[in-house]
Amino acid sequence: MTNNDLLIRLRYALDIKNTDMVEMFKLGGFDVSKEEVLKILTKPKQTEDGEYDLTPTDEFTPCTYEMLEAFLNGFVTFKRGKQEVKPGQEKPVVQVSSKKDTPNNLLLKKVKVALSLTTEDMIEIFYEAGLNVSKGELGAILRKADHRNYKECGDNFTRNFLKGLTFKYRG
Repeated sequence: MTNNDLLIRLRYALDIKNTDMVEMFKLGGFDVSKEEVLKILTKPKQTEDGEYDLTPTDEFTPCTYEMLEAFLNGFVTFKRGKQEVKPGQEKPVVQVSSKKDTPNNLLLKKVKVALSLTTEDMIEIFYEAGLNVSKGELGAILRKADHRNYKECGDNFTRNFLKGLTFKYRG
């Protein structure tokens, strides 16, 4: 799945309006217009060999990892509010790890935080989509990318999560 696919499916599952998407990108530090959001929410064309053509055109803008991350960070802020530093507390230092999450892992982690989902909630969402997931399996996907028990989240797993979200929030 492409990053554009992830955004399209998440938008559908949670019924997010275009104006809210612009706001979420802005909260994540990425300034886009409503027209640009519509270009990002366009599926890329497929070539004869089944690959996606991610070349930018007048109708299509490929969603980079940075854009996806900015949107998901903005989504968390949009849903939960801006986190203020409490008096007497220092701003936390963000540690940059050498390994990055896959877009699928990033999506699951950020949606879990934004919607205040527990592990049990997520397992239930997967179950509604027809997938039985154990706590250990889910825990491995939600770990940091440089953890020794980290597991990359596959496209099928992510598709089922988004399908379960659709049942929960639209059904």
